[in-house]
Amino acid sequence: MIDEIQSLLEKHRAWLRDKTVLREVNDWVEITTPYLDRHNDYVQIYAQRSNGDYVLTDDGYVLQDLLSSGCTLDSGKRQALLKMTLNGFGVNLEDGRLEVKASPNNFAVRKHNLVQAMLAVNDMFYLASPVVASLFYEEVVAWLELHEIRYTPRVKFTGKSGYDHQFDFVIPKSKAKPERIIQTINRPNRDTAEVLVFHWIDTKEVRPLKSQAYAFLNDTDHPPPPMVVEALRSYDLHPVLWTKREDVRQELSV
Repeated sequence: MIDEIQSLLEKHRAWLRDKTVLREVNDWVEITTPYLDRHNDYVQIYAQRSNGDYVLTDDGYVLQDLLSSGCTLDSGKRQALLKMTLNGFGVNLEDGRLEVKASPNNFAVRKHNLVQAMLAVNDMFYLASPVVASLFYEEVVAWLELHEIRYTPRVKFTGKSGYDHQFDFVIPKSKAKPERIIQTINRPNRDTAEVLVFHWIDTKEVRPLKSQAYAFLNDTDHPPPPMVVEALRSYDLHPVLWTKREDVRQELSV
């Protein structure tokens, strides 16, 4: 099993290397990654030398894109959630830009953290309709608290690769159940599933032996593609449709 997982991680690293494209733009280097945003465009970041280190930024793309789509982050609750999400990845907010500083030694990890923060913010805050009252993450929080399911929010684990991975909730081990990790996916699709699968594969080996992972899938407006559900199951993740959340309430409560 270890050899199988190692092979999958090597394939992921090769895919990431082969699909990354660099281009000079004035004093910056544009880095086009193989990850897709909600428009099916490749996620791009920009790098520049600064006092021997590097500045990595999204150049304001993520928040500006959300704003132009009618999703504002002006409420105190959403600002707090944005800050908590960025802090989990060690990413700063500078005049609307998501930014990190990196040294030559931690460049790869910091780049990874910035891209994952961009994807997390984009997925968390994008609403299918601007009039939707609450975010999916907030709905899950409300449901957990309604049923007095104990949890720790926004937990970051360092995977076998050395990359940090942030998960939305962790339910600590009890006498009856092992540790349970929960990730919410507001827009279940192939790309969001692949990101979660890599996070779990990379994290699983450094967590307690019987740790479990759940993916809460927002199917309120549209059912997730069957291939997404099956892909999650095939990598030992438990997909939970939000409309079927009561099916797992008891096992998460103990």
